[in-house]
Amino acid sequence: MPRSPLSVNIDETLTPPEFNVEEGGESVRDMSEFSAAVVIPEVEVTEKAVRRQFSAEYKRTILTEADACTREGAIGALLRREGLYSSHLAVWRAARERGAIAGLAPKKRGPKAVPPDPRDRKIVELERETRRLTSRLERAEALVDLQKKVSMLLGIALPARGEPR
Repeated sequence: MPRSPLSVNIDETLTPPEFNVEEGGESVRDMSEFSAAVVIPEVEVTEKAVRRQFSAEYKRTILTEADACTREGAIGALLRREGLYSSHLAVWRAARERGAIAGLAPKKRGPKAVPPDPRDRKIVELERETRRLTSRLERAEALVDLQKKVSMLLGIALPARGEPR
C-alpha cells in the first residue's frame, strides 16, 4: 500500500500509533497544523554500557607489543587496532612498575565484603526462640483464662494460688 503524503489538514492526518491521548498527551485536534504534520518518534534508550575489563595476561601482551614498537606511529596503530587509549598504556605501565603482575590484575570494585559476625547469628537464633516462647506463653495464658471461665460457669471453686489442691 503506497503511503500518502503528509497533509497539514488536521482532518486528513492520521494519529501515529505511538501517540497516546489517554496518557495526558494533546489530542490531534488541539495540535497546531505544523505539529500535527510533523511527528517526532520516541527516543529509544539503550542499555547501560558495560565497563571493559582486561585480564592481566592481555595487559602484559599489549605492554610487550608496545615496548617492541620502534617506528613512529606504531604505538598509535597498536592502540587503534586493539581499541585502546594511550591512558590505558600509561596506567598499565605504572602498575607494572609498582608491583609487576599483581599491579596488572583488575581491582575489585565496590564496598569490601564484611565477614558475618557469629554474634549476629546467635542474636537471630535467640530472637526466634523468644518469639516461639512468647507465642507458647500467650496460648497457655489463654488456656488458663478459659479454664477459669469454665469453672465459674460450672460453679467449681478453684484453689487460690498459695493453697494446696
